Amino acid sequence: MIKEVQQITRGTPTSDGAGVKMIRLIGTSDVPLLDPFLMLDYFGTENPDDYISGFPEHPHRGFETMTYMLSGYMRHEDNQGNSGLLKPGGVQWMTAGKGIVHSEMPEQISGEMRGFQLWINLPSHAKMSPAGYQDYEPEDVPVEKHSDGSQIKVIVGQTDKSTIGPVINHFVHPLFLDVNLTADNNWHQTVNILDNTFIYVIDGSVYIGEQKREVSQGCLAILTSGHSISLKTVNKASRFIVASAQPINEPIVRSGPFVMNTQAELHQAFDDFRNGHF
Repeated sequence: MIKEVQQITRGTPTSDGAGVKMIRLIGTSDVPLLDPFLMLDYFGTENPDDYISGFPEHPHRGFETMTYMLSGYMRHEDNQGNSGLLKPGGVQWMTAGKGIVHSEMPEQISGEMRGFQLWINLPSHAKMSPAGYQDYEPEDVPVEKHSDGSQIKVIVGQTDKSTIGPVINHFVHPLFLDVNLTADNNWHQTVNILDNTFIYVIDGSVYIGEQKREVSQGCLAILTSGHSISLKTVNKASRFIVASAQPINEPIVRSGPFVMNTQAELHQAFDDFRNGHF
């Protein structure tokens, strides 16, 4: 069964951190949740005033984040002594687990900064797991090249041509791809039929499913259930991201930087942070 378009949204302009401007695509009134995806932000600007203040120190507990840079440089540091530089094409997968305090600050004062941050929930048995990072340089991310000139960067999961991304995740078995598809082309990808799936079009436009519903640049498409993604381009090349993962189907209680299963766990998270236990 081929997935069709269930919903299209352009997201909601917002700001986070110390005033970084972005478009929130998941975690809004239109799309409050797409289990296990809690939030998806797209940031893209050439104006340093929109990003220069960055994301000063802040805590997290109970979920994971993936930051994928398209352009620009971002430095992350945490209260456990870790530090790393995200570069164009680089990926950071952070497991907040039982708690971490970190910052994400731009390491540039001019030029374009563009990318995504995706929040992924953790199942109850893993919410208090040790915090940790998976940092990948641009050259660590495999690029699947097709004979027609199309290319797929594989961050996590496996393509139908068996290219495997470097990120390791055994909780929701995610797929995250950055696809550059040439004009007048078709593309297919198998996913688990239980997955929740979205596509965000970075450039151009694509026609999804047997209904061939058009999704244009800057739009997020939430797809129906099914075991296969099928889309095509028409007159021009297009670039889009695809994410798919199995829902956790557990209660979610969240407030700010903490995502737990019960109100008691949420209160404990705030108490632990205030008492310096992260």
